Amino acid sequence: MGGITVAHQTSPYISAYPWSAGFGTKYANPATLPTGDGRGTTFSPNGAIIAVAHSNTPSISTYPWSGGFGTKYANPATLPAGVGFSVAFSPDGSDIAVAQGDSPYISTYPWSAGFGTKYANPATTPSGTGRSLAFSPDGASIAVAHHNSPCVSAYPWSAGFGTKYADPATLPTTLGLGVAFNPDGASIAVAHNASPYISTYPWSAGFGTKYANPATLPPFNSFSVAFDRDGASIFVGHLSSPYISAYPWSAGFGTKYANPATLLAGIGYGPTFSPDGADIAIAHATSPYISAYPWSAGFGTKYANPATLPTGNGNDAAFI
Repeated sequence: MGGITVAHQTSPYISAYPWSAGFGTKYANPATLPTGDGRGTTFSPNGAIIAVAHSNTPSISTYPWSGGFGTKYANPATLPAGVGFSVAFSPDGSDIAVAQGDSPYISTYPWSAGFGTKYANPATTPSGTGRSLAFSPDGASIAVAHHNSPCVSAYPWSAGFGTKYADPATLPTTLGLGVAFNPDGASIAVAHNASPYISTYPWSAGFGTKYANPATLPPFNSFSVAFDRDGASIFVGHLSSPYISAYPWSAGFGTKYANPATLLAGIGYGPTFSPDGADIAIAHATSPYISAYPWSAGFGTKYANPATLPTGNGNDAAFI
């Protein structure tokens, strides 16, 4: 049996459930809660750690995970600056990164059953609040979606930042709010705050020429982006109904998939896929705060809501 976690507003800020083609009974809350609104969540690649980026110091909380929360790990010696918006482990699990509200807008640490000494900041930092981050599937690059032009910054990664890659020739428009690599590492996508609301590029140790926009754009500001497990579809969470837009992906956008029959109840913030790729869950504003569907090149019938709902707007979700 797998699991799913939801980072949300309002205490306890993180909720976790067993998952087996539907939500099980909510796990007990961690003994030491995050200290503010849960903004981002992820599991380590081996599933043994759960991390939560959140408002209020220390901005990041991490716990052992074994079908429930263990005792919180000690905070990093050098904390992230400002609100923690997003968290990611490197593909080999040896590093952890936090996108944050204040300069230097990203903090990175070695990870080995706890935080090591913070890595040096990149020589060229992102130019505004870090809202989302992602490692490339091979672990050789790290990208940050952020406020202020160029709205996305990417760097080589090898236990520390290399020299920033050149910005894309065609920049995302206004605030960068979400970023994701395709699982094959050949494409990168950025969700942003003005039309066309999603920008995608080939990726090969740097940005290629921007792909054409989808024929049917997301209808308004986009907050999140994700590819499915096999990289054959791309998902954009956005401000206006239907709150999630999905498209086939093959080095470019295909014709938009039909909306789910039961729409999200509010802004789509965090799409995530089950490990087998058979289910998609989206954290969103407005109760029930998390919605999940079977996925097979299209949305199936929505799963029943969890019996115990998250207690506020869902900002992110992650499967194990």
